[in-house]
Amino acid sequence: MIREIDEKLTELETLLQSEEDPEKLSEMKKELKVLTAQAQNLSAHDRVYLARHRKRPKVDDYINAIFDDFFPLKGDYLGKEDKSIYGGIALFHDIPVTVIGHRKGRNITESMEYNFGMPEPEGYRKALRLMKQAEKFNRPIITFIDTPGAYPGLEAEQHGQSQAISQNLAEMSALKVPVIAIVTGEGSSGGALALGVANRVYMLENAVYSVLSPEGFASILWKDSGRSAEACELMKLTAQDLLGFGVIDGIIDEPPCGAHHDPDVVYKAIDHMLVSEFNNLKKLSGSDYAKQRYEKFRNIDKVVLDEAKKNQ
Repeated sequence: MIREIDEKLTELETLLQSEEDPEKLSEMKKELKVLTAQAQNLSAHDRVYLARHRKRPKVDDYINAIFDDFFPLKGDYLGKEDKSIYGGIALFHDIPVTVIGHRKGRNITESMEYNFGMPEPEGYRKALRLMKQAEKFNRPIITFIDTPGAYPGLEAEQHGQSQAISQNLAEMSALKVPVIAIVTGEGSSGGALALGVANRVYMLENAVYSVLSPEGFASILWKDSGRSAEACELMKLTAQDLLGFGVIDGIIDEPPCGAHHDPDVVYKAIDHMLVSEFNNLKKLSGSDYAKQRYEKFRNIDKVVLDEAKKNQ
């Protein structure tokens, strides 16, 4: 359903830009209103579709729109440059910050170059290097999460994939600077969590965050990846579900039918959220950031259990 609405909405938005006939414009606007209304009540499967949409803004789009004077940094100082992790130093309202995110391509050529947003160990080590550098120079950290998961290939395992991810989790939990994570698209498995141990975790309205993909869930549980739509409902992977469980701290609204229909609205909303959260977090200092982060993640299981009891 959502695929058809999205395609019609995209076509209509293109026609509206070139149409000059007042009568036709009026008819198109009415149709646009109807399509917008149809895109309000989305299923979990619909949101997975939008989270993976090829036109959805990518990490460099967010960086270019929200930050100034971005200077990219490369390499893990041990092995190689992993292009699926993109990060560096920037200014946010004249404050130096470190920005890190998963990088997906806009077409097949870019997707292959960035390994479809699936980092290898070198990518997570690069991310950790940038985070430790940020801590050394007292820079806040912002991460943008959008990955189907860490790369599961043999070479990645040989190079210490699990160790790289676990080290990120441990080191991020102890960072003495504020960390804000934003799930902008697909956040799957430890590959996402390796950038997600933050003082504040936000999700875009149509983003998803889960232990594995719906297809993987269906394959394990039912030996049938074709039941992924059913898995989406069971997994409770939407922003709305996770806010209720206390896994995330807030939801950033998107335009009807996804962020790609009006990215500027999303950029402004993220900017506003970051200003607000940094104003709140600056009341803490040093080890207080690590303490707050620890308490936040330790309390998630209590919230989930309480919610489960209510639904029994």
